[in-house]
Amino acid sequence: MPTMQQNYTVTRTGGTAALIRARAAKRQHAWRVLLALAAIAVMLCVAFPALAQTGPAAPPPGAPAAPAPGVGDAVDRALGQLSRGDASSTPGNGSLSLSLQVLIIMGLLTILPGIVLMMTSFTRIIIVLSILRQAMGLQQTPPNQVLIGLSLFLSFFVMAPAINQINTTAIQPYSQGRIGGTQLIQAAGAPLHAFMEKQTRVKDVTMFAEMAKSGPYASPRDIPYSVLLPAYVTSELKTAFQIGFLVFLPFIVIDLVVATVLMALGMAMLSPTIISLPFKLLLFVLVDGWALTMGSLANSFAT
Repeated sequence: MPTMQQNYTVTRTGGTAALIRARAAKRQHAWRVLLALAAIAVMLCVAFPALAQTGPAAPPPGAPAAPAPGVGDAVDRALGQLSRGDASSTPGNGSLSLSLQVLIIMGLLTILPGIVLMMTSFTRIIIVLSILRQAMGLQQTPPNQVLIGLSLFLSFFVMAPAINQINTTAIQPYSQGRIGGTQLIQAAGAPLHAFMEKQTRVKDVTMFAEMAKSGPYASPRDIPYSVLLPAYVTSELKTAFQIGFLVFLPFIVIDLVVATVLMALGMAMLSPTIISLPFKLLLFVLVDGWALTMGSLANSFAT
């Protein structure tokens, strides 16, 4: 007859096995308690900002109507009225929920690269440096990261007056609570508008104004951003290609001389680029080409 086997676990009171099981049970219980507390904390963090929102208070009879909220007011609410120190000090200006705060902040971060690329001197500088590298016959030297970093820091140098003006007229008053978010955006945009207007050709502004059926404008300050931005980028591209053409000329002369000499010596199968590259590098170093290029690019924004 088959015998039935039964497994028995013998636990000695006070032994090592019992202590290990007891410790494991305590650790598992502690982890469960911590997970429960963490879940409750996350639920409270997400729920309380949304529950704390209140509708705008009704204005008293005869009071003037409040101005329409702008983008800066939404930023103030998203940041919890950091400039005033209290999000609930003004009726109807409580902080937004956590999800809306993250959405607005991430949206602003995505706009920042576009502002740096298209509303500063970065476009002209990076195009000229790329043309210079191609004219010298260098494929990846300097690498793209070096060119972008050099263009970025040179752009900071060129834009230093505008940045200082933005800090004085917009950032400092906003941090002291003297202006709101909408006034911050307007004050910060004025120096950038003036910089772009000086570097934009009248022909390009006229073209985009006619396409948008806008204008004429009493002063350059009245040009809207919808017209000024594409006109500025178009002007920057044209100026960058003009500078790139002047940069290309001496290197083309070297290529022609080397190709002519090789043809006269009967070395038609030898690539002129291999022979002309050392002469290009030597010429560029002897004339201090990097200093001339950087100085010329910086001075091109002086007008």
